[in-house]
Amino acid sequence: MLAFPSVFTDGKASILVVDDHPIVCQGLADLIDSQSDLFCCAGAGNLIKAQETVIAHKPDVVLLDLRLGQADGLESIKTLISRFENLRIVVISQFDETVYAERSLRAGAMGYVMKDQATEEVLGAIRAVLAGQVYLSRAMTNRVLQTSFTGKSNPHAASAAKLTDRELHVLQLLGIGTSTRKIAGQLNLSIKTVETYREHLKQKLGLSNSTELVHYATHWVEQGSHLRNLASPAAA
Repeated sequence: MLAFPSVFTDGKASILVVDDHPIVCQGLADLIDSQSDLFCCAGAGNLIKAQETVIAHKPDVVLLDLRLGQADGLESIKTLISRFENLRIVVISQFDETVYAERSLRAGAMGYVMKDQATEEVLGAIRAVLAGQVYLSRAMTNRVLQTSFTGKSNPHAASAAKLTDRELHVLQLLGIGTSTRKIAGQLNLSIKTVETYREHLKQKLGLSNSTELVHYATHWVEQGSHLRNLASPAAA
């Protein structure tokens, strides 16, 4: 595991932006550079480049999109944390925070912000994490507290809570029409292993057959409205 001290340039904290959409990456960089206490030290479009850039620039915070192509964002967090001691990560994503915020924190991130939230929220998350705090939106914090006190949770999040991170990723891919063979290729798994995940999903979600599973996955993705811009559906 690599470790490095915090390095501030001219009193500013350095932020690495990791997003595979160049326009989004540039927009975030411009936002950060407009602040008196922050600057964007670099950008990266995938996990491998992000790891190289962390070594080269030693950022104080990594602003990470949870969707990097078809990569598993939660596994990306775990990979970065396993390689770099004390790395501070803020996730910025279009994925539903009721499903992914707590999972991101368990994976090692220190903050979670939805992309449709105000720029002040993004900057607030970065500054909170720089100060050593964990950051969730006010709405998400209220949901966590409500669940803790009442035991009631969002039905969308409750169904996802039954699943492991990998099962959730397979469900996402099924929901956008990805075939078992393509899921196996994208996740570097055997077709048999993916079929096992499909069986686990049916059991945990109380579904009788593969048709019900695909219908459920499609509805789940549409309901969560967090995968609208992923790749076009693959052949069944």
